[in-house]
Amino acid sequence: MKSEWQILLEKLKARFEVEPDIDAVIFLIGLQELGKPFQKYKKDEKLEIMHVAICTLLEPFGFYEFEGKDADGWPHWKIKDQLPHLDEKQQNKLMIDAILDYFKSQEFI
Repeated sequence: MKSEWQILLEKLKARFEVEPDIDAVIFLIGLQELGKPFQKYKKDEKLEIMHVAICTLLEPFGFYEFEGKDADGWPHWKIKDQLPHLDEKQQNKLMIDAILDYFKSQEFI
């Protein structure tokens, strides 16, 4: 039986014709939240886009609170609660759970 994560990755692969990894999925969420098209971005721009995604993904868990958008349309959050120290496996699980919740809320899976 396939996990929800595997199903999501298959759907994204079918949609974008590339094999996504967790970083690609986070980047995609950032683009979605910003309303930006997929194009070539500089490394620092990619990191900023991924930061938008991470804040979006972790907001429902109570770690961030949305403050609003700046004049350029970029969203900003404030930290509500520090993330606990997690090892790599725990971090990965938290992000996968948050990603699955995000795509469920978008009715993609």
